[in-house]
Amino acid sequence: MPQLHYGIGVDLGATTVKTGLVTSAGKIITQAKLPTLGEQGPKAVILQIKKSIEEVMKHAKGKTLRGIGIGSPGIVDEKGGIVKDPPNISGWHHVALGEKIQKSFKLHVAVENDANVAAIAEAKFGAGKRYPSFLFVIWGTGVGGGIILDGKIYRGAFGGAGEIGHVAIDYNGLLCNCGAKGCVEAYVGQRHLSQRAIERLKSQPRSKILDLVGGDISKVEPMYISQAAYGGDKLAREIFTEAGTLLGVALGSVMNVVDLRVIIIGGGLSAAGKFVFDAVKKSVQSHVLKPLREDIRVLPAKLGNSAGILGAAGLVL
Repeated sequence: MPQLHYGIGVDLGATTVKTGLVTSAGKIITQAKLPTLGEQGPKAVILQIKKSIEEVMKHAKGKTLRGIGIGSPGIVDEKGGIVKDPPNISGWHHVALGEKIQKSFKLHVAVENDANVAAIAEAKFGAGKRYPSFLFVIWGTGVGGGIILDGKIYRGAFGGAGEIGHVAIDYNGLLCNCGAKGCVEAYVGQRHLSQRAIERLKSQPRSKILDLVGGDISKVEPMYISQAAYGGDKLAREIFTEAGTLLGVALGSVMNVVDLRVIIIGGGLSAAGKFVFDAVKKSVQSHVLKPLREDIRVLPAKLGNSAGILGAAGLVL
């Protein structure tokens, strides 16, 4: 049996910093959780990261530590672990996060984009263990992802590969938050799904979705649509099936370009049920080249909320 070694994984989120001590077998031994304090700027956030690492390191005495991995929102330059313009953190533009953490702890530090980190987690410890190459999709507030090729994250020439949410499905379509038109994120992200459900509920008020929000249509959000869909509600299933079909259009384009066969989907909206995965798969198959169709697989991610810590630790394990 191979000897275990350990890494520290930091999941830097908009509201919470979650840090864990992780074994090389993918088990989280202990965790620390602190508020991010993003509104107070980079210095406050970095102090919170350091505090969470210190808390976890109390449990690492006598263990072989390979280093500290950090998953962060924003664009990440591997050299120096520079994080550029992460959302929801005031005054953070270009910050050498890796160097700052390395100076404090004298350990190897690796920093990566949070979507890429989740892809690495699934590759090392989750649904992607059997597949050396796959497309990873995070479907939640928006649509993000990562590309795993031969067991490694593909970052692209400048570190921005995997922006699946900004594949256009209609060149003159809905305006996306990024400023372009027709991005798939503008059709299947949380905000659009809520708006779509509200519109449909005005003409179909018997849906279980309304029961779940106590009749207050303004409270409709994907969590309730998902619960209703999981319970068999016809309207909720129609909304998610349509969204899965539209997502599949974009993913089919990516599969054609990158020549992949396996898609792994995580994020909050992936919990709606098997019928969503069936809709995505059917749509992907109808939008890829014929030689790819038979081998297309669309699978649920396995690691859920643990993916951030596990994938960050996976950067150094």
